[in-house]
Amino acid sequence: MRVGRPSRRARTLLMTLGVLAVLFMVFVMFAGFWTDWLWFRSVHYSSVFTTTLWTKIGLFLVFGLLMAVAVGFNIWLAYRLRPPLSAMSQEQQSLDRYRMGIAPFRKWLLLAVTAVIGLIAGASASGQWRTWLMWVNGVSFGEKDPQFKLDVSFYAFDLPWYRFLLAFGFGATVLSLIAAALTHYLYGGLRVTSPGARATGAATGHLSVLLGVFVTLKAVAYWLDRYGLAVKSSDFKAAGNWTGLRYVDANAYLPAKTILFCIAVICALLFFATLWRRTWQLPVIGFGLMVLSAILIGGLYPAIVQKFQVQPNEQAKEAPYIKKNIDATRRAYDIASTKPEEYSGKSTVKAKDQLRTDADAAAAYRLIDPNIVSPTFQQLEQKRKYYQFPLTLDVDRYDGKDTVVGLRELNIKGIPKRNWINDHFTYTHGYGAIMATGTQTDANGSPVFTEQGLPTSGMLPTYEQRVYYGEKTDQYSIVGGPQKELDYDGKGERTTSYKGNSGVSLSSTFNRAAYAVAFSEPQILYSGAIGDGSRILYNRTPKERVEAVAPWLTIDGDAYPAVIDGRIQWIVDAYTTTNGYPYASRTTLGETTADALTVGNQQRAVMAQQNQVNYIRNSVKATVDAYDGTVTLYQWDTKDPVLKTWMKAFPDTVKPRDAIKPELLEHLRYPQDMFKVQRELLTRYHVEDAERFYSGSDAWQVQDDPTDKAGTAVPPYYLSMKMPGEQDQRFSLTTTFTPNGRPNLGAFMAVDADATSTDYGRIRLLTVTEDVPGPQQVQNKLNGLPAVANFVRDMKGADSDIQYGNLLTVPLDGGFLYVEPVYAQGRNAHYPLMKKVAVSYVDADQPKGGTTKDVTVFEDNLAAALDSVFGTEGVTPPPTTQPPGTTTPPKATTNDAKLKQAIADAQKAYEDAEAALRKPDWDAYGKAQAALQDALQRAADAGAQLKSDAGAGGQKADAPKADAPKDAPKDPKKANEAVPSTPSPDPSADPSAKAGD
Repeated sequence: MRVGRPSRRARTLLMTLGVLAVLFMVFVMFAGFWTDWLWFRSVHYSSVFTTTLWTKIGLFLVFGLLMAVAVGFNIWLAYRLRPPLSAMSQEQQSLDRYRMGIAPFRKWLLLAVTAVIGLIAGASASGQWRTWLMWVNGVSFGEKDPQFKLDVSFYAFDLPWYRFLLAFGFGATVLSLIAAALTHYLYGGLRVTSPGARATGAATGHLSVLLGVFVTLKAVAYWLDRYGLAVKSSDFKAAGNWTGLRYVDANAYLPAKTILFCIAVICALLFFATLWRRTWQLPVIGFGLMVLSAILIGGLYPAIVQKFQVQPNEQAKEAPYIKKNIDATRRAYDIASTKPEEYSGKSTVKAKDQLRTDADAAAAYRLIDPNIVSPTFQQLEQKRKYYQFPLTLDVDRYDGKDTVVGLRELNIKGIPKRNWINDHFTYTHGYGAIMATGTQTDANGSPVFTEQGLPTSGMLPTYEQRVYYGEKTDQYSIVGGPQKELDYDGKGERTTSYKGNSGVSLSSTFNRAAYAVAFSEPQILYSGAIGDGSRILYNRTPKERVEAVAPWLTIDGDAYPAVIDGRIQWIVDAYTTTNGYPYASRTTLGETTADALTVGNQQRAVMAQQNQVNYIRNSVKATVDAYDGTVTLYQWDTKDPVLKTWMKAFPDTVKPRDAIKPELLEHLRYPQDMFKVQRELLTRYHVEDAERFYSGSDAWQVQDDPTDKAGTAVPPYYLSMKMPGEQDQRFSLTTTFTPNGRPNLGAFMAVDADATSTDYGRIRLLTVTEDVPGPQQVQNKLNGLPAVANFVRDMKGADSDIQYGNLLTVPLDGGFLYVEPVYAQGRNAHYPLMKKVAVSYVDADQPKGGTTKDVTVFEDNLAAALDSVFGTEGVTPPPTTQPPGTTTPPKATTNDAKLKQAIADAQKAYEDAEAALRKPDWDAYGKAQAALQDALQRAADAGAQLKSDAGAGGQKADAPKADAPKDAPKDPKKANEAVPSTPSPDPSADPSAKAGD
């Protein structure tokens, strides 16, 4: 049976389906582009998107077209130069069927080949948009390299672009050469097996010109290689990842490259000469000589110079080049002004009472370790399971005091009932900044909170507490529409709707469809929870937002929050870098910035890029509003030429430095990652003498953290302290060094980290000239104290774990004071409490017996430890102000008030529940029941605190009497028995469950 042709209706249907399929695929490809444009427009950085886009398109079109034209022209030319095929050889007869097969499609095949090659080349070139923008907008550094006397901008901005052009030229020439050779072979211009002439004169001339172009480009490469020696990496034992010329480079490689350049030019001329001579004899000889010269002059000769001139007297030969490397590296990493200061380690004060008094004023000793107390914040201030704090908290200053800060962010995994509505509509934001003084604990060893609760209250004036953008907020939310969000006020749970201008509007069906495709979530297109006013929030971490609007910056690993002018602002430090600073040694970002605080903490692990750089500046301070996501970039380093270059490329994206408000300036600080890079370089580059640098005798190391078992580097610590010669404490970032291979203290480094200080960024480096115990030795001695052994034994017996806090090092009257809080955490406890303080004062003044004098004590609090270490119990007069870190029992009256308020709240919640049952109103009943449970728990906590305070004071105190709610249970664990067990016909008594349905 013969099958008939499809009917017209069927053909129309198939064509329609085909068109729809094509349109859908086009829309899928377009959706990503469109949503990106909408996002950049929503954050008011559309110029970044358009500048980047047009640059990529321009590079794609120009270099794609150049490549396509170059290859297509040579294929066409080879075809035009084909010989007549009247006297065909056996070889050509075998190719005839291929020629006949492609003859009808010759033009289309040429277009297809050139188009594919052009697309690949264009796509590759578009990835060089940064290189192009830096070249076309580059500004002068005002510094010249010591060898060629060229401005550093040539190496940072120009040379990378020239190298790209050269690589593109090589690619175009090689592809053209291959395409032309294949075409000549296919049409008889080249013969492989046939007798007689192997190439026609036309083919010889054509291919020779292409080879001449290739050799010309090689000559240009040799010339550029001369300048490339100034930024060439090599492994040099004295400097690590060395950059710049060494003796063999200046005296062997540099002249070799010049000679090879001349030979390549001559060889290229010989290839071009074949247009007239029609023979490859001389060009092939010239090319062979060039290859031989490259081996002998470019490889063997430098090896001989290194072996017989440099190695026998390497220190003397390399000294001038080492000095150039030292000077360039110190300038490139902004440590040129850092000069070591001798610090003996010998105490200049012998009177114990004077040492004790000076110890109080030397620093605000931070006993709250932000790397340990996160579980304490979590347990005491989480309030709801769907909130969380970061693993490592932040240190900031409020009212001039070091304060530990953590934001209560949303934890999507803690939502009681997980579904699409709850994950993306109901639970959308965190709530509040929790703060604790860094220098105190209460009687139990818990932080003394200065801002706490839900909503928070304390020392801060009223501020917007909702956290829609944070380090833990990595999922999208849809807000502002018909579906309400879970929120809080002073009375408990309630609902709210986002009032900010952030996000992208989903009122348009087209936008909803685009996001449904971009996020692979079809419900975005048809969900009834989305309507007028709905906006989608995404790219919500501070790091993501700053990286997106400024893709030319390297982002610090630690964004930190600050409450400024009634808003929570994330402060993000950003860096400009380059890999083209001549003579400066390279470092790998990521490896250099890893330490004990970054282990297991992906949010703060390292800088964003794991790239190698040899120049870095903290040029930009950025803020991200935690409520509306507004990103603001501020110019910080006004002299940085790299930042000036990018500001030319992206005008009006970075605000001038004088636009920073004083309220923001108070919270800006010296960034940790910059400090880590500088301290790593200063382990070697604190030495400016070439001979000492080469010998490595004064090299230091960043010691492993003695309180961390992972064997990672000790982190730098923020601390308000006084350096020798200073009158007042300054907010500083500090670290210690030990000599290479030795545990004793080699140096102490601190930078003025207070942005309001006139000395901000000044690095002071104290080199210890005497034998002083280092952090590891102090920790070992502490572990060997009988008091510590007894404490550990008692805690282990009580089934508790011991955690050592940050080991702080403070210069004090010629010696060093070490302070370390010690925490204990029981198996059934969910958070650690500070129980002891270890203090050690080390003094290199040698007493009889020749051993280093140092005293280590282990006491209940800092005041007692300082008294004990200086032997001044009962000698030191009571200070007019409380010494830093002294534990202070909370006033009983505060807990009295808390207990009375909790009981009053419980009474009201019980009455509200009764009223709701009478209606019945199950939604109000569920809220009242939750409020009752919360009030009873607060009452129990306050009562327990009163009992603890009374026990700490050595007397028994009864909780204040107050009227409990009628029929309310006395045991908070029986809270559910406080209300009648009336069956609920609907789970809507749980507001979160209702929101999820």
